[in-house]
Amino acid sequence: MQRIIDAVLDSGWLWLLARVCLAVVFVSSGLAKLIDFEGGLTDMRQAGLEPAWLFNIATAMTLLAASLLILLDRAVWLGAGALSVFLILTIVIVHRFWGLEGESAKLALFFALEHVSVIGGLIATAIASHLRRWRESDGPDHSKALWLK
Repeated sequence: MQRIIDAVLDSGWLWLLARVCLAVVFVSSGLAKLIDFEGGLTDMRQAGLEPAWLFNIATAMTLLAASLLILLDRAVWLGAGALSVFLILTIVIVHRFWGLEGESAKLALFFALEHVSVIGGLIATAIASHLRRWRESDGPDHSKALWLK
């Protein structure tokens, strides 16, 4: 049974599925900001970001470009880092639970905590990408792995 689990965890199709699952929320948000441009402008204005058109385009491009890096398994560390910074900024600018009261504060806190969890997934994805590349280039000799020492 362990051999089957190892084979599935090591498979390219599961690695692709994991990256697609992680990126879907960012791709859909980026596309929504372009498809419903007026809605994106409204979101930016509600967050106090002006000029709204510039922030909407920058946000959409960041979400889509960073997601593309993750989906293509190229510079995953950069895509994950950009999306992590985006999420941190979203917490600070939009989900300011510390400045709200009642149900609004509770909802903002839940979004902030969700963003922190996604940041953890992004970090794990960057680590997994790095280790997969390292394994492919150095072979099965795990004695070189710093994380094992």
